Amino acid sequence: MKSFDAVIVPGIPFRNGSWDSVMKARVLWSYVLYKNGYAKNIIYSGAAVYSPYKEAVIMGLYAQALGIPKEHIFYDTLARHSTENVYYSYLIAREKGFKTLALATDPFQSFMLRGFTRKRFATPIYHIPFVIDSLKAYSRLNPTIDPTPAAVDSFVSITDQQGMMQRFRGTMGRDINWAQYEGKRLDPL
Repeated sequence: MKSFDAVIVPGIPFRNGSWDSVMKARVLWSYVLYKNGYAKNIIYSGAAVYSPYKEAVIMGLYAQALGIPKEHIFYDTLARHSTENVYYSYLIAREKGFKTLALATDPFQSFMLRGFTRKRFATPIYHIPFVIDSLKAYSRLNPTIDPTPAAVDSFVSITDQQGMMQRFRGTMGRDINWAQYEGKRLDPL
């Protein structure tokens, strides 16, 4: 496997004061990729969508507790849907001068985003879904964090802001203004 300038890790809600199994797997996978030299930087992505915590910041706090240096962690706190996780992270990658990108997430989400990443981005976004057997060796890692830096004031859940069909449209990438891009595709990094 090659080394990537950055790996995108989509968010997931932080509930009940600790990470759930999916968030843990995504963060641990980013840690494994960083630790083994496959990722030079990590872009955690996710706004406060279903809980009053910015998903990206929560994941970054866990990543720092695992040992990823904060200077190699970047945050997108705007994304409310999986397609937006990739879109806003791509914009961050461009801003930072990154040239190679990968998406590190669970196998199902990776599969669901494959067509989107091929169609909408001129620079290839490689998919590195986590391997459950590989993560078992790290399952004992369970750092604690103070979630306060990720908390938002005046939180309103997306379910109180948008109906199910509007959320589905967002999940399909329809909240992004593609008309502003020639060919409805982002330029190369």
